[in-house]
Amino acid sequence: MSKAKISIRFFDDREVRAVWDEENAKWWFSVLDIVAMLTNQNDYTKTRNYWKYLKARLKKENSQVVSATTQLKFLAPDGKKRFADMLDYNGIIALGKEFPGKKANRFIEWFTYNDAKPNKQSHSEKIVEKRFNQQNQRQRNVYERN
Repeated sequence: MSKAKISIRFFDDREVRAVWDEENAKWWFSVLDIVAMLTNQNDYTKTRNYWKYLKARLKKENSQVVSATTQLKFLAPDGKKRFADMLDYNGIIALGKEFPGKKANRFIEWFTYNDAKPNKQSHSEKIVEKRFNQQNQRQRNVYERN
């Protein structure tokens, strides 16, 4: 990925970070953010350990979720860029289905109706750039008001 475009979305006041991949024209989402949100966990180490356990279990089951995982450099909670497990739109939907309960169902519903949903027609770079700029402007406006 040449230029990283970052997006932060919120579900139940928890952030879900994403990176735009220019080469493949798709968003990659932080697996740890989603695992932390679905398990209602605030501790980074516990979230990472839970994902490690779940990933091993899914690997034994030959789950598509693990094979769809890719690692990209991403800003870690300590402020350093580190490789992190990321999933695309379909991978996130599959990961959400691994968690039982209403929260996972609400998350999948929210996720499928936000702007991460892949369109049947591919967007031109101008449209993607415009949406990215509009989203960032909205976020800046929220931060400026606070």
